[in-house]
Amino acid sequence: MAQTRTRPDRCPGVVRPWRADDGGLVRVRVPGGRIARPALRALAAVAEEYGDGRVRVTGRANLQLRAMPLTEDGRLAPSALTALEATGLLPSRAHDRVRNVLASPQTGLAGGRADLRPVVAALDALLVGDDALAGLPGRFLFTLDDGRGDLADKHLDLGLVAIDATRAQLRVGEMWGEIVAVDEAPAALTALAHAFLAARGSGPTAPWHVPELDRPLVPPHPPVAGVRVSAGPLAFGPVGGGRHVAVPEGGLDLPTIAAWTAPTVIVTPWHGVLIPEEDA
Repeated sequence: MAQTRTRPDRCPGVVRPWRADDGGLVRVRVPGGRIARPALRALAAVAEEYGDGRVRVTGRANLQLRAMPLTEDGRLAPSALTALEATGLLPSRAHDRVRNVLASPQTGLAGGRADLRPVVAALDALLVGDDALAGLPGRFLFTLDDGRGDLADKHLDLGLVAIDATRAQLRVGEMWGEIVAVDEAPAALTALAHAFLAARGSGPTAPWHVPELDRPLVPPHPPVAGVRVSAGPLAFGPVGGGRHVAVPEGGLDLPTIAAWTAPTVIVTPWHGVLIPEEDA
């Protein structure tokens, strides 16, 4: 349904933080929620040196730091920005806010119909490598469901649901799109993102999301048999592939993160962290 916006998108990032009562709120995008533990530890060290010492998680499986130092014009202090870039979690300042990619947290670890980890990596590389896609709104969301249905309630803009190990059906806003090969999905999704940018126009009233466009982005397709799957949030505790740990509202501190030994952990959209079974 078309919607008229009355203000520009102010979704925070690193380059464009949000000025809160306690200082700068910085949001770090983590495509697919996957983050190398050394990078997460480095981020916690930045929070400890410049902010309130905590790393918080969001409902889109991203990370936030609070109480960060700002300049008079509301930018992150240069030394803090340099420290954040040194973590490797900001590969492109221009694409800071557009790397919003949700993926089934257990994909490639346990269950699901396809391992979507390569899809996440390829999609992120295409986003960062395309100057035009830096123009996507900060709230625009890609959702990659590996067929288990854990992200069924989170589809918003563009995404896919795996049919089997080699095929997926695209999601285009609230509609279903065409069936594509899994390894061709990143290119198909970025092509649709370009189509969205062309359709939305520009200025403060331009739509933020695919369902807000005046016309469907693509002709609707019927969902293939078995593609409609819905599952509840991932439970906390031991789960397939590891252990799902709840993150308190106050966030994670450096000692907690330093105690983990898994090479990679997965931030989940249920305010948790999935620790793969080698560290579970």
